Amino acid sequence: MIIPVGHENLRGRRWPWVTTVIIVLCSAVFLVTYGPMQEQMAQTGQVQLHLVLLSALYPDAPMTPAASHIVRAYKLEHMNIYSKMEEPGRDHFIDAWDKQIHGDDFSASDANTQMNQLCSQLAQVQAGSIAWNYAFHSVDPYARSYITATFLHGGWLHIIFNMWFLWLAGTILEDLWGRIIYPIFYLAAGALAWAVHGAVFPHSFIPALGASGAIAGLMGAFLVRFPTTRIRLGWVLWVKIIKFNVPAYVLLPLWLLMNLSSGLLARLVGAEAGIAYWAHIGGFAFGALGAFLLRTSGLEQSADRAIEARVSWTADPLIVRATDSLEENNPAGAIATLQQHLQEKPDSIDGWDLLFKAQERRKDLAGQKETLAMLCRLRVTAGELEAAAADYEKYKNLGGEKLPRGVWLELCRYFEREQCWELAVDEYEKLAHAFPAERAAASALVSAGQICVAHLASPERAEKCFKEAQMSPVPHYDLDPAIQQGLQKCIPAPVQDVRYLR
Repeated sequence: MIIPVGHENLRGRRWPWVTTVIIVLCSAVFLVTYGPMQEQMAQTGQVQLHLVLLSALYPDAPMTPAASHIVRAYKLEHMNIYSKMEEPGRDHFIDAWDKQIHGDDFSASDANTQMNQLCSQLAQVQAGSIAWNYAFHSVDPYARSYITATFLHGGWLHIIFNMWFLWLAGTILEDLWGRIIYPIFYLAAGALAWAVHGAVFPHSFIPALGASGAIAGLMGAFLVRFPTTRIRLGWVLWVKIIKFNVPAYVLLPLWLLMNLSSGLLARLVGAEAGIAYWAHIGGFAFGALGAFLLRTSGLEQSADRAIEARVSWTADPLIVRATDSLEENNPAGAIATLQQHLQEKPDSIDGWDLLFKAQERRKDLAGQKETLAMLCRLRVTAGELEAAAADYEKYKNLGGEKLPRGVWLELCRYFEREQCWELAVDEYEKLAHAFPAERAAASALVSAGQICVAHLASPERAEKCFKEAQMSPVPHYDLDPAIQQGLQKCIPAPVQDVRYLR
C-alpha cells in the first residue's frame, strides 16, 4: 500500500485553524454518529428490501410516495434483479420473510396489510435515521445533505484517511486563500461533488457520505496552484516503509485517472461501487477550475495581501520590504535588501529562503547554489532535515557538488534513516571522495559498505567501500573491526559439491 506522508510546502505563515476545526468537527460527529448510524442503516435497509420484494410480487399493493420512490429507483437501477424478484415460482429466497410472502396461504389482502406495515416502518426509520436525514440520497436529496453529508463518515479507515488527506491539501490552501475563501471553497466543492454523484446515479437511494468529494476539490486546486510540489509517499512493504518523492503534476492526475476509470466502469455496469468515484471526479474538476478562477480574478492576491498585513508585524521590516520588491517584480531590489538583512542576521532561514527566490527570478545560478548550500547548513543545524534534503536536491540539480563535511554527513545519515538506501550510499561515497584526507571519509565508506551488504545485496560494491576505508591515510583504528567484519560478509559462501549415488 502506498500512502502520502507529507509534502515540501506543509509549513505556512500561521496555524491552519479552519482545517483544524473541520478535522475536529468531523471526528466529533463520527464518534457520536458511527454506532447509531450503523444500526439505523441496517434497519432501514431491511425495510427497503422487503418493500421491493413485496412490490415485485404484488405491484398493486398501495404504497406511500416515499415507498414508491424507493421501489421505482430500485427497478431503474437493478432491472434484471427486480425482474427475477417478480417471478412467482422462484425457489431461491433472500430471507424467511421473502419465503413467507411466496407461500400459498399468502393473499393479496395479506400483501396490502404487509405493505401498510412496511410503509409505516419506513416512515418511522427514516424519521429517526441519521443517514437518511443527513447523508446524500440521489433519489430524494434534502438541500441540507449537500453540506451535512460531507461531515459524516462510515468507518474508522474512512475518516482517518480523509482527515489526513484534508490536512495535507488543506493547510497550504488555507494559508494561500485565508479563512474566508478557503472554507467557502471547501463546502462548495463538497456540494458540487454530491451533485455530480446524483447526476450520474439519479435513482440511487444508497446513502453517500464522507469528506472525500470536498477533499478532491482541494486536491484539484493543489494541482493547479502547486504542480511542481514534491509529495512524499510511503510504500508500506511488510514491516518496512520505503519513502520517495513524486511531483504533484504526476501523482494527482494519476489519482484522477484511477477514479475516472473506476467511475466509468461503475457507470457501464449500471451499479454504484462502494466508493463515490464520481463525487471525487466532480470535486476535483471543480477544485481545479475554482483555483484557476481565484487566481486569474485577483481574489487570491487580495487574500494573500490581507494575510501578509496580519502577519507582517512579526516579520523583520527588511524581509517585508524584500517581499514587496519581489511582488513588484524587482528581484534586484529584493536581493539588495536581503543582503543588508543577512549582514545583521546571518542565520535567518527566512532571509536566505527569500534570497534564493529572488536569485531564481534573476536566473543567478551561482548565487542560487551558494544560497542553497547555506540553507542546507542552517536547516541541518535547526533539525529541519527534510527541508534540508529538499534544498540539497535543488543544489544538486543546479550543479552543486560539495557541501561542508558535517552538513553533508548529517544528510547522509538522514537518507539512511529514511531508508533511501541507494541515495545514502551514493552520498556517502561522494562525501568520502570529496574529503579523502579526513577521517569522515573512512567513516562514510564504512557506512556505505554496511548498507550495500545489509540492504542492497551488492557485495562487490560493499567490498570496494570497505577496502577504500581500509586504505585511508587518516588513522582509523576504531573502524578496523567494522571494516574486517564487513569484508568477511563480502566473501561469497563456498559452493558445496553435492554428488548423488546412483
